[in-house]
Amino acid sequence: MRVALVEDQALLREGIVALLREQGIEVVAQAEDAQSFLSAVGAHHPDVAIVDVRLPPTFTDEGLRAALEARRRHPGLGVLVLSQYVEPAYTTELLEVGSGGVGYLLKERVAEVRTFVDAVERVAEGGTVLDREVVSTLVRGSEPAGSETGIGSLTPKEREVLELMAEGRTNAGIAKAMVVTQGAVEKHISSIFGKLDLPQGGDDHRRVLAVLTYLRATSEG
Repeated sequence: MRVALVEDQALLREGIVALLREQGIEVVAQAEDAQSFLSAVGAHHPDVAIVDVRLPPTFTDEGLRAALEARRRHPGLGVLVLSQYVEPAYTTELLEVGSGGVGYLLKERVAEVRTFVDAVERVAEGGTVLDREVVSTLVRGSEPAGSETGIGSLTPKEREVLELMAEGRTNAGIAKAMVVTQGAVEKHISSIFGKLDLPQGGDDHRRVLAVLTYLRATSEG
């Protein structure tokens, strides 16, 4: 796996690079601003880009914009966004652009080595990984349970499955978290796909569409 990293804080950047290399992950490029990052992605063609949302000069959303541009130029690029704060709208934008994996983690997760490395690996494989705090924030702001369509039509168990899908868990991981069989999880997922009226296609694509629908509904609720 080949990784490019953009982070303006030198100590954090060096720490992430050291951590990844200790785990056998190749870091092919480092950058501290958006333009250098885009140049590095074009030159080195990494599998995953790890991107700080707030970069020079304004420290607002330069990193996000660079990540979106990188995915437009390189549709299969996986992007793992690191942020100091929960800003779930960014993940929605990333999911809508390109075909690579997407992750959104709070920076504090870097200290949780296994969690961080697992996220990088899942994104490299084309998966979707959302920080549990992002999911919790979305759930707290979700639409009323009485809604007759979309997310509101899901049963409590189906909502729980979708929340775990949004965190990037596999069917086996969901089954373990809910203490049910994988068969039960598969039935819930099939029902979710039907209730959200998702088009037929590969399961991986439908999972992304389901998570995107979830993000839109809960962020607007």
